[in-house]
Amino acid sequence: MMEAVASIPPFELFYAEHRDAVFGFLARRLGRPAAEDAFQETFLRALRGYDRLEHGRQLRAWVFTIAARVAVDTYRTRPRHKVSLGEEEAAVEDSRPAYLELEHLAQELPPTERAAVVLRYGYDLGYDEIGTALGSTPDAARQAASSGIRRLRKKEGVAWT
Repeated sequence: MMEAVASIPPFELFYAEHRDAVFGFLARRLGRPAAEDAFQETFLRALRGYDRLEHGRQLRAWVFTIAARVAVDTYRTRPRHKVSLGEEEAAVEDSRPAYLELEHLAQELPPTERAAVVLRYGYDLGYDEIGTALGSTPDAARQAASSGIRRLRKKEGVAWT
């Protein structure tokens, strides 16, 4: 039996359908001012790759993957802040965000589990949002995250909460 191929909508429709969710995602990760530039960069990257897509399945997950990578790039290029401590001033390094801490741990997980673990524990998304990004259900997203965490516990001996 032949599987139906989802058609790719015109970029304008794709943009209209995903822009609000992508901007909200970036604003939660980076703050509103940085999110505006990251939002533009996300859709520029999407536009550049749009003509190379082979089907229209999981477009939401695809654009959220781009947005997550832009957020990481934005975070890495941010200047570090200084905090005044009375008469002494010391440079305070921002701690790495959770999604960067997970990078090396999750890289060997299967793609769905990796995405579910990073979106849940790195970006603090709910299972309904993760399910939508992965093109599945909240229950499937919860199961993928759970399976990924079990694999990481076995492999790394990591204590996850």
